[in-house]
Amino acid sequence: MGMYSERVVPHIINFACGMKVAREHRERVCSHLDGRVVEIGFGSGLNVPYYPEATTEIAAVEPSDVGWKIASKRVARSTVPVTRSGLDGQNLPFADASFDAALSTWTLCTIPDVDAALAEVRRVLRPGGTLHFVEHGLSPDAKVQRAQQRFEPMQKRLFAGCHLTRRIDDLISAAGFTITELDTFYEKGAPKILGWDYLGIAVSP
Repeated sequence: MGMYSERVVPHIINFACGMKVAREHRERVCSHLDGRVVEIGFGSGLNVPYYPEATTEIAAVEPSDVGWKIASKRVARSTVPVTRSGLDGQNLPFADASFDAALSTWTLCTIPDVDAALAEVRRVLRPGGTLHFVEHGLSPDAKVQRAQQRFEPMQKRLFAGCHLTRRIDDLISAAGFTITELDTFYEKGAPKILGWDYLGIAVSP
């Protein structure tokens, strides 16, 4: 990664993804987590305040040292043990079937090989384990889709590879998960090309 992606982008994401509307979605997507959880794209720890009491452990997967440093105060205040346990969501350093749940918040848009990452999440989840996600992606509206396609190259440069045109539900289903809950909506206050969100839960077979 270049200096901009490595040093600047984590601070931008910490600010942009810490806004009030995002906090509401984080609280919602974290509410049913339980047991051992692997969080891919831990970032600056913005989900930490929303881990429920039923969560016993968080294995944080985060490539950015700057992001992890920003997260340090949130991690220190966490009532749930949080350990930085991996750097790459495409290659998780965990045994098969070793987690009860996985968490991904605005992460699947950026991982280069999202299919590999979802395969890894499925591998480390126990049978019946759950993937909890809130992600932005391809809008269902043709006009917005065209704008997303035009803007995506710039978005990827500005935000370290962030895609606008991934169909999150299709990607999760193609990885072998069964989506049991799904809500899709435009995020309040966000430009439509950035704000079509997928929020839900998927079960690993």
